[in-house]
Amino acid sequence: MENTTSRFGAAGQVQPVRPRERHMKRDTDIDAAENAEGKSDGSRRAAAVPSRFIRGLLIVAGTLCVGLGVLGIFLPLLPTTPFLLLAAACYGSSSRRFYHWLLNNRWFGSYLRDYKEKKRIAPRVKVWAISLLWVTILFCAFIVVDILLVRIALILIAGGVTIHILRIRTLRP
Repeated sequence: MENTTSRFGAAGQVQPVRPRERHMKRDTDIDAAENAEGKSDGSRRAAAVPSRFIRGLLIVAGTLCVGLGVLGIFLPLLPTTPFLLLAAACYGSSSRRFYHWLLNNRWFGSYLRDYKEKKRIAPRVKVWAISLLWVTILFCAFIVVDILLVRIALILIAGGVTIHILRIRTLRP
C-alpha cells in the first residue's frame, strides 16, 4: 500500500497526496557503500537529496561563498570563516565531491575541519588572522581613508573582530 495522506480538493472532495518523491532522490547507495567501508563521516544525512535544480543552486551558492571567503582572507572587513562554513553547508547538501574538496583543500581544509569538528582555531591561524587584520585596517585607516569617522569605525571594527577571534578556543596539539 502506498504511503499517502489526504487533503481537500475543489468541491470538498478528499484527494490522495503522494510524497514528493519526484522532487527528491535518494543518496542511499553512496551512504551504504561508505558505511560498509567505514568511511562515513556523518556529515550527510542518509535521507533525501535536493532535486537537480536545488542542488545546482546550492553548488552556485557554495562556490560564491568560497569566493567571498577567499576574498575575506585579504579584505579584513569581509569575514572568511562564516563564508567557508556556509559553503561547506551548501556543498554538504548538494555535492559530496565539492564538500570533500573543500574539507580537504590545501589552504583552508584543515582550518575548516578543526573549526567544524572541535570548534577551535590553531594558534598560528589566530596570529595570522589578527596580524593581517590590523595591518590592512591600519593601512586603510591612515593611507586610504581621509574621513575621521570612517577611520574610527575601521579601528572599532578591527577591535571587535580581534576580540571575537581571541574568544574562540585555541586548538592544542
